[in-house]
Amino acid sequence: MSQTVDRALSILPLLAQGPADLGQVAGRLGVHKSTALRLLRTLHEHGLVYRQEDQRYRLGARLFALAQEAVENLDVREIAHPHLVALNERIGHTVHLAVHEEGEVLYIDKVESRYPVRMYSRIGKPVAITVAAVAKLLLADLPEAERRAVAEKLDYPTYTSRSTPDAAAFLKELATVREQGWATDLGGHEESINCIGAPIRGADGRVVAAMSVSAPNVVVTAEELLTLLPQVRRTAEAISREYSGTAPNTPPAQGSSDDR
Repeated sequence: MSQTVDRALSILPLLAQGPADLGQVAGRLGVHKSTALRLLRTLHEHGLVYRQEDQRYRLGARLFALAQEAVENLDVREIAHPHLVALNERIGHTVHLAVHEEGEVLYIDKVESRYPVRMYSRIGKPVAITVAAVAKLLLADLPEAERRAVAEKLDYPTYTSRSTPDAAAFLKELATVREQGWATDLGGHEESINCIGAPIRGADGRVVAAMSVSAPNVVVTAEELLTLLPQVRRTAEAISREYSGTAPNTPPAQGSSDDR
């Protein structure tokens, strides 16, 4: 039975490349046409493949409906939370998770630091969009025209001397973030607070959320915080794999000494 299921499932990525006839399906699976036809009929009955008038098969509408329903029911916070807790337990600093919704970047999860100093941030609160690491990650993933439109509409408050001064500087920084795959806020919102972040991606490679680690200067310097970037990126990658379904049941990422 497992071989039958394996063969049936092997048909789906084949048809994802475009319609194929019975002979092509049988040839790719390495089975007789009668076997391929039986598998195709079963998939057709469940709406996962569709037989066209030219007798070629393509992916069925039911498959797309199931995929859309699955995506809509994914909760990135639920998936990410154990990974955020595990990272917090290893490094001790505050960990945030944020998403971009209706023109704002909002915190949707937070794991507090182990030390007495507490971050002002709270779940549901918008971030300082022109300086926050998570905001830079989320906006950097937008198409260029959309990035530019967003940047030109924003105000640029001078929170500190390191705050982003204008749209041109913001767009330049977003381009850098997009290229390097991580972001920082080193005293841009509060002189005494530093932050590093990494993106969380869905199955299509687009950024669906961003996570960050923040700490005050009295606890750790900016340079020391940056040494944790490999751990932050590994955690984000582990969440991405689990969220996108490329590695089901991935355990919370574990720190290591490599510096990839």
